[in-house]
Amino acid sequence: MIAMETVTIEVPVGMSKYLKPLNHESELTRNALLLYPYILNQTISHGRAAEILGIKKSELIDIYDKLGYSYFDMTMDELDAELETFKRIKGRE
Repeated sequence: MIAMETVTIEVPVGMSKYLKPLNHESELTRNALLLYPYILNQTISHGRAAEILGIKKSELIDIYDKLGYSYFDMTMDELDAELETFKRIKGRE
């Protein structure tokens, strides 16, 4: 069990009713979303965020994936180019 702490945040009045978690899964998703901007700006890694949440990195990636946030920030074309570079370099060895 991870240690928990209560914090107070200011939100628009109409938003407060949506911040009350219905269950553990919704609370975990909410907390993962609160950490996402820090992953995006590279303040923390996916691994560190998962550690903070007390879950495996793969579980966190699954949460974000279900919400439409991709773990990979490359397009398929960029990924294909990287793969071709890797194959070319590996072929020289």
